[in-house]
Amino acid sequence: MTVKDKQLIKWVKNKFKNNEINKGDLDNFEIKNIQNILKFQQTHPSYTHTPLYSLSRLASYLDVSMIQTKDESQRFGLNAFKVLGGIYAIAMYIAKQLGEEIENLSFDKLKDPSVKARLGDLTFISATDGNHGRGVAWAARELGFKSVIYMPKGSSLQRLEAIRSEGALADIQDVNYDDTVRICARLAEKNGWIMVQDTAWEGYHEIPLWIMQGYSAMAHEIVEQWNQTSEQPPTHLFLQAGVGSFAAGIAGYILQVYGEQAPKIIIVEPNQADCFYQSFLTEKGEREFVGGAMSTEMAGLACGEPNTEAFKLLRSYSTGVLSCDDAIATVGMRVYGNPLKGDPSVISGESGSVTLGVVYYLRKFMKDLSLNDELGLDENARILVINTEGDTDEENYRKIVWDGFLPVQ
Repeated sequence: MTVKDKQLIKWVKNKFKNNEINKGDLDNFEIKNIQNILKFQQTHPSYTHTPLYSLSRLASYLDVSMIQTKDESQRFGLNAFKVLGGIYAIAMYIAKQLGEEIENLSFDKLKDPSVKARLGDLTFISATDGNHGRGVAWAARELGFKSVIYMPKGSSLQRLEAIRSEGALADIQDVNYDDTVRICARLAEKNGWIMVQDTAWEGYHEIPLWIMQGYSAMAHEIVEQWNQTSEQPPTHLFLQAGVGSFAAGIAGYILQVYGEQAPKIIIVEPNQADCFYQSFLTEKGEREFVGGAMSTEMAGLACGEPNTEAFKLLRSYSTGVLSCDDAIATVGMRVYGNPLKGDPSVISGESGSVTLGVVYYLRKFMKDLSLNDELGLDENARILVINTEGDTDEENYRKIVWDGFLPVQ
């Protein structure tokens, strides 16, 4: 059996794009608002821009015009982008309790003892596959509050210990991610804790929106950096989706900036947790849930229930969804970590690498097939991908990149 014979990628075109019914709200990602969010995040002394790398040798090898990748493994020293959402959501919650506008606050002001004296001992709770929970725990600790973090069955022990190192009460549950979210929601209601979750459901929208807007600050960085190297916008933006909050946050801002020149937005999921893929297959574009263990190497994307608001936006504006075998992520990890001479080396975890993996696979192994044509992925393509995490599970990273676990052939 050849690589082409294996169905490592499934594609569904978004037939609901530009449908006015329940259209996603781009106003939540208005440029000035996102700029203000970024200004607030920059008040933290550890804030730095993460790099946008040009993979020019790889682009030439794959016969495309440009590939650029935003490396979020360098974000706040936490090895992943997720802290951008959690830190802003917690700050917004505190600002709202204080009756203050976030634009008038900074981390130093929020860390002032008078804030805790007014609000008392707050506890923030969240479910996570690793990176989001660590970001929430870090933000809570930074501001002098408590956190409780639960992880789904099969979660990495290294990721668990990283969360505990941020001062959280953390443990692994015996259920999948979506059921872990429900456990946290019940505990929050029972104990008066604050749920900080990057997925939305009926009656729970405000904090997930803040998290998505926090992610959008990264997109503002990307646009500034992209414009320094190219006079033309990207033509293709590949975005990982778990519940869809990250993808919607980045897409929302990119759409605001580029308008009619916006790139094709292509959602990428693991095939064991491809709730967007399954949803786009439906007749009316309704949310479909994926249950069970969702056993995938892409732990950060092992989510079976789309965020309601993120789903509306991505259904309205994305080009379609790619559902990928784990081998697509592992090839991305190897390509990132073993670059062509002249390109930078990037350490990318399983969820961070899948978008570059899918670009490589499409151009290397499927170049003569129709999917490249349908996506417009040709020699003129200017491709933007985001490495959302580094080696947050170092043992698994070595197993894949050093030992060759899960090859594409």
